[in-house]
Amino acid sequence: MSSIKNIIFDLGGVFMNLDYNKMERSFIDLGIENFSELFTQHHSSPLFEDLETGKISDEIFYDGLRKIANVNLSNTQIRDAWNAILLDFPIERIDWLTEIKKKYNIYLFSNTNQIHYDAFIKTFRKQTGVKDFNQYFIKAYYSHELGLRKPYKESYQKIIDEQKLISAETLFIDDTSKNIEGAKEVGLQTIHLLAPMTVLDLKL
Repeated sequence: MSSIKNIIFDLGGVFMNLDYNKMERSFIDLGIENFSELFTQHHSSPLFEDLETGKISDEIFYDGLRKIANVNLSNTQIRDAWNAILLDFPIERIDWLTEIKKKYNIYLFSNTNQIHYDAFIKTFRKQTGVKDFNQYFIKAYYSHELGLRKPYKESYQKIIDEQKLISAETLFIDDTSKNIEGAKEVGLQTIHLLAPMTVLDLKL
């Protein structure tokens, strides 16, 4: 990796553990049996894409989900099921991140939304005692703030342009194959981080 000067990391499945099955089961328990048709690791329906690109508010998302799923659920019930995907931050990965930032210019790019962001920042603070997770990166990009999400190539290009990065000198690390393919379209070097592999196994 001698040619690499910059690394763009994904968040979920890289630094934070996720459980898509737990989230799906939570929604099924609430009566949304077809939840996997609406959102999975590899697919997002328009409602979820709008949430993750900041086009709609949390309230509109809750109302939209009630409508398309034909359920009478409270905002809290939906929020808690939606947040069931979020697990923990293995401390050894955060320690690793502290060391790797000494060698590379590092950035974060996560598909997320305000509901999840509020929840995982709270989890991170509780686990680590560190107030600001974003401080580990030159800049942390979140899709709901950026207005663009992976795997669309425009999202990567916007970060490249804003940070004045050279694609060939920039490595993108993500746990989702579609996101890796999108990154390749703009010339980024890539690593598909497939479980049980973690960042601790990377030779950087």
